[in-house]
Amino acid sequence: MAIVSRKKVSMDGNQAAATVSYAFTEVAGIYPITPSSPMADYVDQWSAQGLKNIFGTTVKVMEMESEAGAAGTVHGSLGAGALTTTYTASQGLLLMIPNMYKIAGELLPAVFHVSARNIATHALNIFGEHSDVYACRQTGFAMLAESNPQEVMDLGAVAHLAAIEGRVPFINFFDGFRTSHEIQKIEVWDYADLADMLNMDAVRAFRSRALNPEHPVLRGSNENGDVYFQHREACNRYYDALPDVVESYMNKVNEKLGTNYGLFNYYGAPDADRVIVAMGSVCDVTEEVIDYLNAHGEKVGLVKVHLYRPFSAERLVAALPKTVEKIAVLDRTKEPGALGEPLYLDVVTALATQGVSVKVVGGRYGLGSKDTPPASIFAVYENLAKDQPKNQFTIGIVDDVTFHSLEEKPAPDTAPAVTIPCLLARHWAASRREPSPANSGAWAETVPWVPTRTPSRSSATIPTSTFRLTSSTTPRRPAVSPFPTCASATTPSSPPTTSTRLTSWPATTRRI
Repeated sequence: MAIVSRKKVSMDGNQAAATVSYAFTEVAGIYPITPSSPMADYVDQWSAQGLKNIFGTTVKVMEMESEAGAAGTVHGSLGAGALTTTYTASQGLLLMIPNMYKIAGELLPAVFHVSARNIATHALNIFGEHSDVYACRQTGFAMLAESNPQEVMDLGAVAHLAAIEGRVPFINFFDGFRTSHEIQKIEVWDYADLADMLNMDAVRAFRSRALNPEHPVLRGSNENGDVYFQHREACNRYYDALPDVVESYMNKVNEKLGTNYGLFNYYGAPDADRVIVAMGSVCDVTEEVIDYLNAHGEKVGLVKVHLYRPFSAERLVAALPKTVEKIAVLDRTKEPGALGEPLYLDVVTALATQGVSVKVVGGRYGLGSKDTPPASIFAVYENLAKDQPKNQFTIGIVDDVTFHSLEEKPAPDTAPAVTIPCLLARHWAASRREPSPANSGAWAETVPWVPTRTPSRSSATIPTSTFRLTSSTTPRRPAVSPFPTCASATTPSSPPTTSTRLTSWPATTRRI
């Protein structure tokens, strides 16, 4: 399959999610909550403008009086045979949990796009964290994670395609504010390419199962212990098959775009002895640190988790280098009283079931959008280098109460030589000098443009002219690892037009 050409458009993660989801959506049940509100707002605007999805219809948008109402709308709409989507975060997502059990139990192909956000505990915090999506682990929803707006655009399609064919609903999530509001110039899907990947037989089969008074069926009954357990186990085959379904659609995306997306993507030295496992925007700054360390003689790497549920132990082990000796799992949540946070426990269990014996430690980062600069990632790799690395550590803070934090030292500059802050600093320095024929304008002449890695390639090191901000607010450095993997660049199509306003929700109904 030839690699498609896509236009590049500046947008944030929310608009990327709205753009790709609109293509597959017939009904959207919505209620605004920070930082997900712009997703539903974009969809509402495009519907009002008459934009067509890949089925040739406009999305029917239903705004309810709470997220619980929006989830009920999603459930009912799916039962009637319409492909339905919603957008939410934090407490809003928690209000949807009762309906999520029903949606998953009835094998309905919903997709919830979630800009992952903190759940209020001792205090309210409206910023990024994974505590809301982790709270949904038992609902039966599959979970797909992205690290930056380009991945949201590319893999958001996979969530919809896999939900339709696999009959399992999806939470498609990315970090609130860090990714949802981060503007990048990204490659945008043409809806014709999305329609080309869609399994229309699966769509017709879904619609044929819709509730219809002309063809009555029994659904949502009450069962006692004589049959409930047996029926509950009957869904196993759909979840067992889902990783293959997701992987097959990732492969279709890879063929179209020249990308290398997988359920787990490895980045770093092929003979790394220390590896971080993580998901979300922290992966971008981790790649930057990996480039620096490997260029200076270290052997480190990163496994970026995309498909978090169902968790495929076989593919995790396949993604790890055979030389790995120690692993640090980074979770963006705190689960008080547990032996470890969710991703850490999944990794430990996966390795045990696959007979892999390596040292695994877990750590917490980024709660409430606490910054995770390169110094924090350096500290994680330094901790792994110890004979007895610290377990259940924290990074990005100084824990002087319970003493779980790792010591963080001043980190070397891992950003490329030419960045916006660097240019501004040089410009300021030049403005302080007396101009002379010898140095007048010299600073500009000695600063060539250095291309950086594209954010759309989950394990790529190809050069483009696009740069982006990482979670440490530093632009990405060019690849300097002696072990790059490659992918091909592409060009995107125009996104749907929108007004310049961020949201149309009246202040009286907006939830924070």
